[in-house]
Amino acid sequence: MVASQVHLVRHGEVFNPERVLYGRLPGFRLSDLGQRMAEAAAADLVERKRPIVRVIASPLQRTQESAAPIMAAFGLPIHLDERIIEPTNRFEGKRMRGPGGALRDPRNWPSLVNPARPSWGEPFRSISTRMLAAIDDAFHSVDEGDVVLVSHQLPIWMVHRSLAQERLAHDPRKRRCDLSSITTLSLGGNVPAEIGYTSPAAALLVPANDVGAV
Repeated sequence: MVASQVHLVRHGEVFNPERVLYGRLPGFRLSDLGQRMAEAAAADLVERKRPIVRVIASPLQRTQESAAPIMAAFGLPIHLDERIIEPTNRFEGKRMRGPGGALRDPRNWPSLVNPARPSWGEPFRSISTRMLAAIDDAFHSVDEGDVVLVSHQLPIWMVHRSLAQERLAHDPRKRRCDLSSITTLSLGGNVPAEIGYTSPAAALLVPANDVGAV
């Protein structure tokens, strides 16, 4: 037996007044708005009446805080998995655009030469491989019920593109992975397939700051 569904939940808005690319840097917590987003994702899962039996999160603070309302709603502990963490990025801690932005500094341009890999951080294929391995383990970690994985935008988007058999290189401005969104997978045989996407916090996105993701 395996899990019926795996839900990939992105974290909520991060408190990031300097609007830097935070990546894996420690100390980046959810904002008050991000907490509300996380609660919206938990409420969406409750309303589905799905049998959530396991919650797994990336080790970063923002994902653990985003997992907390889900844990509370279903009375479950949290499990951490390094494989669903944000990718590495050479621009962590820097503002990317605007005056003094990293993209305007010629010293950073060598890191931008190959966006298809990408040259500024962990290769897309590496992200996809570790995420799919974590998802496979999540499906087989329980005998029945659903598993929730709380992760980050780019790792979730790599799963989407891999399962859709699309090129992993992409325009980051066109990712369909809102803050606190839920991408749902099921198994057909032993192969995961995407069966749904929702954005429970859609009403909260307009004022949100979403510039810190990789």
